[in-house]
Amino acid sequence: MNTLLLCIDFINDIIHPKGKIAASAKFVAEHQVIQHANAAIATARVKNIPIVFVKVGFSPNYIECPAHSPVFAKAKELGALQLGTWGTELHEELDVQPNDTIIMKHRVSALYATSLATILTAQRIEKVIICGVSTNMTVETTTRELHDRDYQVIVLSDACGATTQEIHTASLTTLARIATVQN
Repeated sequence: MNTLLLCIDFINDIIHPKGKIAASAKFVAEHQVIQHANAAIATARVKNIPIVFVKVGFSPNYIECPAHSPVFAKAKELGALQLGTWGTELHEELDVQPNDTIIMKHRVSALYATSLATILTAQRIEKVIICGVSTNMTVETTTRELHDRDYQVIVLSDACGATTQEIHTASLTTLARIATVQN
């Protein structure tokens, strides 16, 4: 079965302690989320599974940013998620290699208005393994959409993070109805 590893929003503004909207940074550090993601990345490399890194960001004038969105309006207010800045760079501890694919998104879902659907089709992908931050936002939204597009989805629970353990666990419980949740 053709498989792809999807790593979502491991960017500084979201998971680095000095990030502008880093509510998940403490959880990510305490639960070694980056290390678990790197283990999944290493396994994917050994098995020649394509890896796609997705990161959220906006132009300096935030033209793509929906003003009515509470989550994204806060990013604009704080000057977060601005493309071309340290905040939208993938975290330095994440194992990103020059040949890896990196795509940009402007919404919660990794599929909305990105090239991900084209990549999945072109590579004849049937199964998507997901890790990322935050579990209850982008991981959950992307998993739901992949499920509805008839992909088999595996969520790597130890390679995902949220603001709290309770939110993370609740999201994984919900996701277990439509995906395989595993460490």
